[in-house]
Amino acid sequence: MVEELEKIKEYAKVNHIPIMQEDGIEFLIKLIKENKIKNILEIGTAIAYSTIKMALVDPSIKITTIERDEERYLEASKNIKKLDLEKQITIIFNDASEVNLQQKYDLIFIDAAKAQNKRFFLKFKDNLKKDGYITTDNINFHGLTKKNLEEIESKNLRGLIRKINDYINFLKENKEYTTTFYEVGDGIAISKRNE
Repeated sequence: MVEELEKIKEYAKVNHIPIMQEDGIEFLIKLIKENKIKNILEIGTAIAYSTIKMALVDPSIKITTIERDEERYLEASKNIKKLDLEKQITIIFNDASEVNLQQKYDLIFIDAAKAQNKRFFLKFKDNLKKDGYITTDNINFHGLTKKNLEEIESKNLRGLIRKINDYINFLKENKEYTTTFYEVGDGIAISKRNE
């Protein structure tokens, strides 16, 4: 098990596939354990590293995960199968903006195209159970969201950082949810619906 996870991490490193930082995933696992989370929706599977780590918390956990990149989807499917987790993990090959789900989840984990965070939050918030959590990774985006935009040379990167900052403001100003920001991993936001 540990060996397989290490292989997935190595594959991510070699192929420049972003996966969750170790302290970030440990933080997420702690949230899952403490709140007895059983049903998870993950937006952005990549190669299923975080998906697998979450599934391994408890055999009764069920995860639906969405990935639009075919190569990553195929690699993720292979990894899930290798660890014999097909009964726990359902992987959907599609763009999350095209996916409509009826089910309700204890945890919605947004870890896809960062420029789409707000769109995914708004699209899937009705799939959250009453006392559930919406978690977003890469809120700091390698520390760039704390920088002055003028300091960022790439125009595309500036645009992306602007969108992440807009999302951070959207979370801070959202009257329906209370969001706490954690300086763990690459920055994690946890949003909980107000009673």
